[in-house]
Amino acid sequence: MIERMRPYAPTGIIFLLILYFGVQALTGERGLLSHGERAEMLERRQVELVQLEAQRQDLETRVRYLRPDNLSRDLLEERARVILGFAAPGEYLIPVERRAVTAS
Repeated sequence: MIERMRPYAPTGIIFLLILYFGVQALTGERGLLSHGERAEMLERRQVELVQLEAQRQDLETRVRYLRPDNLSRDLLEERARVILGFAAPGEYLIPVERRAVTAS
């Protein structure tokens, strides 16, 4: 019985390979049916990129105002207060605990 099936073995293996690659082409990570997921991920990443660019622009502005040739006294005072924990006379400080934000 096995001897009679031996000529069909290469055909069976090729059929299984075609079937495997066909299923992957439809349902795989980059398959035809996952286009919606990729589009949603692209949209999320574009929103994240816009936020990061705004954050970078803000940081670049702060750095520019902290350079010796273009020093902003207000920004310098703000950073010193935040880092060193100082307050001006007549100011009230209210300590606030910061809780770690968990990703959902």
